[in-house]
Amino acid sequence: MSDQKIERFRKKILDWSEKNPRPLPWKGEKNPYLIWLSEIILQQTRVEQGWTYYERFRTQYPQVEKLAAASGDEIMKQWEGLGYYSRARNMHTAAKYIKEELAGIFPDTYAGIRSLKGVGPYTAAAIASFAYDLPYAVLDGNVFRVLARIYGIDTPIDSTVGKRQFGELAQDLLDPKQAGRYNQAIMDFGAIHCTPRNPSCDNCPFRPDCQARQSGQVLNLPVKGKKIKKKTRYFHYLILNFEGQLILQKREERDIWRNLYEFPMIESSELHRSEAELVKSKLWQEMIGNCPFRLEAISPSFRQLLTHQKIIANFWEIQIEEAPENSDSFLIIERKNLRKFAFPKIIDLYLRDNSLYLKLL
Repeated sequence: MSDQKIERFRKKILDWSEKNPRPLPWKGEKNPYLIWLSEIILQQTRVEQGWTYYERFRTQYPQVEKLAAASGDEIMKQWEGLGYYSRARNMHTAAKYIKEELAGIFPDTYAGIRSLKGVGPYTAAAIASFAYDLPYAVLDGNVFRVLARIYGIDTPIDSTVGKRQFGELAQDLLDPKQAGRYNQAIMDFGAIHCTPRNPSCDNCPFRPDCQARQSGQVLNLPVKGKKIKKKTRYFHYLILNFEGQLILQKREERDIWRNLYEFPMIESSELHRSEAELVKSKLWQEMIGNCPFRLEAISPSFRQLLTHQKIIANFWEIQIEEAPENSDSFLIIERKNLRKFAFPKIIDLYLRDNSLYLKLL
């Protein structure tokens, strides 16, 4: 691509940005810690949803040392509802690394930023350019879409070849003299102008040059090659009531929702509506065994869609007369204290549901 065409592309993006400001609390920020915070929160998250969490974390943890000093449970509770909880765990690990190994000083090179737990190429490029104006091009979903449409690229963006092709093009188009401003401009252009479903093609500065528009392929680009097949999992949560108290467990295995809390849970190949199958499980025997119990209610099924999984769960309200013996593996808490713990969304839906007791047995 000629230097002239590259300069024309940069000018159009920057001119559009000047005429279409997009106020966001982290725009123009130069504190690398706060930029990092915003970028981690916005990974796989809509701006509208992430905004509230950014403000919450910025207020609660204004310096990286504050974030590092917080407990893991506290971080997970602050993150509750945002999803993709590995981001919170990685963020906490990185904060402790910066505090303990880097004397609280945020890295100021791309390589240093990239070495932080949970920071990939895109996030490192965003932080490096926004905080230090280093010449690294961002390549998020918005940028993929803009480049695919304008240049008519149908190489799948999730393929090795596609990632390399788009990465090279994005780097060629980057304005190295104002990398942060340019990166923000092209991201904003994709977010509010060259949108996935209803792009503003009629008043687009790239209208004469957009190959996708000329070929009628606007809504077909960019292309993704891999289709995610979701696995369905069936969870049965046991709400064990004992003298006004409830039992919780912390998810610590390498699975979804690690470090979040849940009620004792039995997973099976289908959703059961009677205890006949559940009583055979190891967990039922450990938690209830031969202890007298009364099954008071089974909730309607609740669903939660994750990237690779679909979770279907129901909740079993059970009154027991004795507390389980192996108390080292769970917590016994007052029911009124439930809100102090961070739960997966599907449990939060159950706790908020008003129809819980409508289906009595």
